[in-house]
Amino acid sequence: MTSNIIPHYYPNLTKIQIDQFDQLFELYQLWNAQINVISRKDIDLLYERHILHSLGIAKICEFKPGTNILDVGTGGGFPGIPLAILFPETQFLLVDSIGKKIKVVNEISHAIGLKNLKGIHQRAEQVNQDFDFIVSRAVTQLKDFYPWIKGKFKKQSKHDLKNGVLYLKGGDLEEELKASNLKSITLYPLSKYFAEEFFETKFVVYFPAQ
Repeated sequence: MTSNIIPHYYPNLTKIQIDQFDQLFELYQLWNAQINVISRKDIDLLYERHILHSLGIAKICEFKPGTNILDVGTGGGFPGIPLAILFPETQFLLVDSIGKKIKVVNEISHAIGLKNLKGIHQRAEQVNQDFDFIVSRAVTQLKDFYPWIKGKFKKQSKHDLKNGVLYLKGGDLEEELKASNLKSITLYPLSKYFAEEFFETKFVVYFPAQ
């Protein structure tokens, strides 16, 4: 377990951000013992497999102040919590259909003093709000995922990337992408940004609102 991996790849963190990242291991250990949000064998690899993995999205798009992000099926707060630490002036709404997971999200967010994140126990389809980007981490197949969030995007884009989806996925995605019928998909291999072996088969899948 080492939190040093985060400043290695994100050298411009403030002291507050470093402290927030440092606190996550103990907090996730504490909450994971009560409510299983991370597989037990993975808890020692929290910084690499969950936190740094989540921050892979930030290598593809640097969210501007005032941006609104929805994290769908956030589980224990990934990718939302690490991204909210990295982008304190961006607003994050984290949703999950399992209430006890959202309890963990809100408890951890409160413990580290995040002011830009809210977790709610809700299905994505029930969210009645528009966002610049929607993020998620391997919640389901893309063909099933997109109908949940269709029509929840702001019309006006303020980033180089058009408003859309940034989705963390691993493995051979060719069949899944074909089956999704989504247009203008771009795959960003995380191995280009992170040297650890874990990232060799990991991608950020981006596609604009459609």
